Amino acid sequence: MSQFVITDNVRREDQKKVMDEIAAQKHCPFCPENLAKYHKNPILKEGKFWTFTDNQWPYEKVKHQLLAIYKTHIEHIKEMNPAAGAELIQFFQEETVRRNIPGGVLAIRFGSNPEHGSYGNSVLHIHAHMIEPDLDALANDEGWKMKFGQSKNYKKG
Repeated sequence: MSQFVITDNVRREDQKKVMDEIAAQKHCPFCPENLAKYHKNPILKEGKFWTFTDNQWPYEKVKHQLLAIYKTHIEHIKEMNPAAGAELIQFFQEETVRRNIPGGVLAIRFGSNPEHGSYGNSVLHIHAHMIEPDLDALANDEGWKMKFGQSKNYKKG
């Protein structure tokens, strides 16, 4: 079993196929030496702390889903250099201007708790999302949702 991915948290079949391969290889898909093997979207920007790209497997009903991947393999926010937060926000600010994003959500995926469950992440390497939901694609009174948290019955694979 890989210590780097949680295959039960994948949302799409094409994603599951890749994640199963990553689990078999037993390496982190977000570490710099492995990123190009699995992530096929272009890198938008390299910062000191983060690699910025569009998410390869975006959620449904979104206009934009940017992915920021911490350049060093860490799994918890307490391990992150505080200066990385400023770089992350600066890039996301620049992208809201460049893409004319009027609003959205920021989320940082971190940590795991195998005794109790997972936090919705499929990769155990700290990463952040900036998402603009497609409000026109949502049904009347439908809210856009991002999965956070899952019961302890998940399999770390």
